[in-house]
Amino acid sequence: MKAAVVYGKDDIRIEEYPTPTASAGEVIVKTKVSGICATDIKTLLGQGLPKDLPTILGHEVVGEIFEIGEGVTAYQPGDRVAVYPIAVCGQCYYCRQGRHNLCEHEFGLAHGIEGGFAEYVRLPKEIVNIGGVIKIPDDVPFDKAVLSEPLSCAMASLSTCKVGPDQVVVILGAGPMGLMHLKLAKWMGAVVIVVDLLENRLAIAKDMGADHCINPTQTNHIEEIMKLTDKKGAQAVIASLGIPSVIEENLQLTRKGGTFNIFGGPPAGHTISVDPRWLHYCEINLTGTFAASPSDFKKSLELIINNEITVDDLVTDRFTLDTFLEAVECAKNQQMIRGIVEF
Repeated sequence: MKAAVVYGKDDIRIEEYPTPTASAGEVIVKTKVSGICATDIKTLLGQGLPKDLPTILGHEVVGEIFEIGEGVTAYQPGDRVAVYPIAVCGQCYYCRQGRHNLCEHEFGLAHGIEGGFAEYVRLPKEIVNIGGVIKIPDDVPFDKAVLSEPLSCAMASLSTCKVGPDQVVVILGAGPMGLMHLKLAKWMGAVVIVVDLLENRLAIAKDMGADHCINPTQTNHIEEIMKLTDKKGAQAVIASLGIPSVIEENLQLTRKGGTFNIFGGPPAGHTISVDPRWLHYCEINLTGTFAASPSDFKKSLELIINNEITVDDLVTDRFTLDTFLEAVECAKNQQMIRGIVEF
């Protein structure tokens, strides 16, 4: 099969790679669309490369069942499916709590096994057994269904923040994940303030329903948000980027009893300073979210299938494996909102 194979930092090769086969309990999916995540780009650029190279990245996958292993009865070749990418044990403390993304034995696509930037992808029995292979209707395009995985990560974040109707949510960063937070927060009935340095991204956020869009290079966004919230701050502040200095500066936007969520993955070796008296006396929840649970994934896919959340406008760039290196350049230069690879 053809795949985008990673050999090291800035070393990605489009080449032939062994086609996987299904062992007992496994399925092989013929990839139709793979989403390009910021994590993929950071990894391709050398941040957190897998130990075992060469390998294939890509954890946002939709396609058709191509082969089923012995004992698999819920699927047939040709079934259209979306894939929850984390293989979990289902038995550890975290799995028993429904927090599968924190599984003590987890691995998954592009994280221990080959991912979806390839014509075929093998799904281990741990993904199949947890219900992580979900059929999608014939009338739902693959390029919409593929967004269920990143949308589920935003769903997990907003659920952690307990976002509800009429609450104020501040989203720091109007990249693809910031925009997904925006869409879900509006669906939940919140008032949403988006902060970003790029005017074109703020314009997109406004078109997607943001109530207020603020560029901190043009105005003091802290003062502006305090003015908009009657000097109380927001019930939820979501850092949809992983820059420690930005996280630290914006902690103060959280109102009493509110939640500050570190969603974007910060680089290793950095710290932030927090006033413990502020945390104590204002009862601030300082938290983070990583990935999503199978239930978040299923709910997000349902929202897309039922057209409760519009995702078509998030995909701005389309690539093939032959143009995959162009996708990497566009992503790292912030020249696209959301890119996908079509097969």
